[in-house]
Amino acid sequence: MLVLVAPGQGAQTPGFLTPWLDLPGAADRLAAWSDAIGLDLVHYGTQADADAIRDTAVAQPLLVAAGLLSAAALDARPDVSAVAGHSVGEITAAAYAGVLTEEAALGFVRTRGLGMAKAAAVTETGMSALLGGDAEVVVPHLDKLGLTPANVNGAGQIVAAGTMEQLAALAEDKPEGVRRVMPLKVAGAFHTLHMEPAVTELGKAAQDLVVSDPAVTYVSNADGRTVSTGSEVVARLVSQVSSPVRWDLCMETLKELGTTALIEVCPGGTLTGLAKRALPGVQTVALKTPDDLDAARALIAEHAAR
Repeated sequence: MLVLVAPGQGAQTPGFLTPWLDLPGAADRLAAWSDAIGLDLVHYGTQADADAIRDTAVAQPLLVAAGLLSAAALDARPDVSAVAGHSVGEITAAAYAGVLTEEAALGFVRTRGLGMAKAAAVTETGMSALLGGDAEVVVPHLDKLGLTPANVNGAGQIVAAGTMEQLAALAEDKPEGVRRVMPLKVAGAFHTLHMEPAVTELGKAAQDLVVSDPAVTYVSNADGRTVSTGSEVVARLVSQVSSPVRWDLCMETLKELGTTALIEVCPGGTLTGLAKRALPGVQTVALKTPDDLDAARALIAEHAAR
């Protein structure tokens, strides 16, 4: 069984879209999307520096555009049995599953990015990754410090989010078993109550969306469960902005579904890394450049839905 997954914010690097624009029609498609959402995706994906693409309002639509562009180049839609995305990658997954059109997904993520950037500016907040430790120990420790386990990624990785003072206290008082607390270069405490203003804005935008039921199995970040209706997918996309990402539960569901192969769309690497540790025996390919397409197609030939 073949699964397609899409990474979240932080996966982007300067110039990562440059080689993709050499593919037939890719530059025109990206230019059209740029015009539609009022953001120069070509510039940000090829010429902008790390600080520019770290901006939440830029990073989120850029990641969805990259995921859709690379998925189109792969052209594997009939062969994919399930999809999932990490955080903003859920919008990429929703578009790939046919819940939203590509244009609607990009407009929606543009609203999401702007809303989250605005919410992040209210209070100085951030996120830190905890490497090592057991969730049963780490989560209560974070709660004691007033922090939220914003991303429970599995494979020994939890991301804490909260105020900078709370994160400083965490750096001084690590949970038992945690090897390292690594501050992340993000603009705020995503997937926490600090993002509630963005939920309100995104909820209003969602009212204008035309949605369809997913054409393949869609696995949700909220609880790792599969979702069968487009309206429920969109409702979860809205509420997920201020709720923790349970990627650990998503991977458990993918295992239960019988996943044998996993392809991560551009800019791939993060989710395949987690899968290698949490889903032993599952073959993976990360799409970083078009040079990875042949390996992905070989995987598809072996594991495609029949």
